[in-house]
Amino acid sequence: MSAEAHERVVPHTDETDERRPLLPSLDPFHDAPSDLARLSPGTIIRSREVRLGLLGLVPQRGLRAWQLAYRSNDLNGRPEVAVTTVVLPRHHDPEQPQRMVAYQCAIDAVADKCFPSYALRPGARSWGALPQFELLLMAALLERGHVLTIADHEGRGGHFAAPREPGFRTLDGIRAALAFPALGLDADTDVALFGYSGGGMASAWAAEMAPSYAPELSVVGAVLGSPVGDPGQAFIKLNGGLNAGLPALVVAGLRHIYPGLARVIDENASEQGIARLDKLERQTTVAAVVGHAFNDFDDYLDAPLADVLATPEVLDVFDDLRLGTRVPTCPVLVVQSVNDQIIDVAEVDTQVAAYADGGADVRYVRDRCSEHISLMVLAMPAMMDWLEQRFEGEEPPTGTATVTSLALSGRALVGFAAMLGAAAKTLVGRAG
Repeated sequence: MSAEAHERVVPHTDETDERRPLLPSLDPFHDAPSDLARLSPGTIIRSREVRLGLLGLVPQRGLRAWQLAYRSNDLNGRPEVAVTTVVLPRHHDPEQPQRMVAYQCAIDAVADKCFPSYALRPGARSWGALPQFELLLMAALLERGHVLTIADHEGRGGHFAAPREPGFRTLDGIRAALAFPALGLDADTDVALFGYSGGGMASAWAAEMAPSYAPELSVVGAVLGSPVGDPGQAFIKLNGGLNAGLPALVVAGLRHIYPGLARVIDENASEQGIARLDKLERQTTVAAVVGHAFNDFDDYLDAPLADVLATPEVLDVFDDLRLGTRVPTCPVLVVQSVNDQIIDVAEVDTQVAAYADGGADVRYVRDRCSEHISLMVLAMPAMMDWLEQRFEGEEPPTGTATVTSLALSGRALVGFAAMLGAAAKTLVGRAG
């Protein structure tokens, strides 16, 4: 840990009581210091010990967790404060080789009540926030002895689907975690990236940015579950359908960081359309999907949607959001449902092909007997096993395979049993 980081870590604040946590927008823990620009990326600004809670209702007793505020960068390279939640396994053994997993949640929202730093704590009022459910999956990683870092990868502004900056926040969160004394990790600790859907997209940005942004990190592998390779195409696919709330959430957040997009919206959207976007900024993912199902942007515009999508400002945003323009240097596992109702398999095919053509070690598994939500659970044993093999230094498999189901193997059945055990412990407040 650098001297600079040592100087900036304030004494731990004990946050393990039962009071309701503050939303990140109101919490001074997330505030920037006056000298933020002078700090190097990943420098810890402040820390506090916290409790975790399933669905905000079931405190996880005996599980040690902290939150770290640290310097990072936005998509344009401007300094900002980011926050990650770091967790030690219940039976952490400092004498064993240490391994850390950077778990990127599917935040998939603009509202800060969906950020893991808030949603994972007892007392959080976040009904419909996906990270709350993902704690059941994180528990399986904790059971395997992995230290976790769980960044608010959308930033304090909730920039869902923004490019580059989820990678910056994730990688700087790893830097901060490695430097945090309570975890007892070394700078060369092996780290893996893990995420599904919106978390897979954030993990993909981290894997793509790592070679240039954080080359000193020992990233042994990246698991990218249904990683939304082309958010622009996802917008076109989902608009007007059952999951129309998802692309609407993307627009609601991105209009604040792309001035050209904001200008197009202001010039073409009706008052009702602007009010819709404003409402989406306050909603959790589930509430947005349920409340905006089958909505069509065409109904909220003064010009045809096709004309708006063809404007240079919108085309520039779509180009900027696309993954696959940089090549990860760590081994990569990508899993994707052939019948995914949210992320088109063809877009993930294109992302994987770009990685493979660039020389990356990519294993791509397409699953027939699943859809977007079920694959996250069905593929979990295979994804965790792949991670363990990378930590063990085994030669990474490569190539593409289309299988009946990732769940149909003896090893998967063993993995499901372990997952169920970890989930059961979490339900009674004994995760990890």
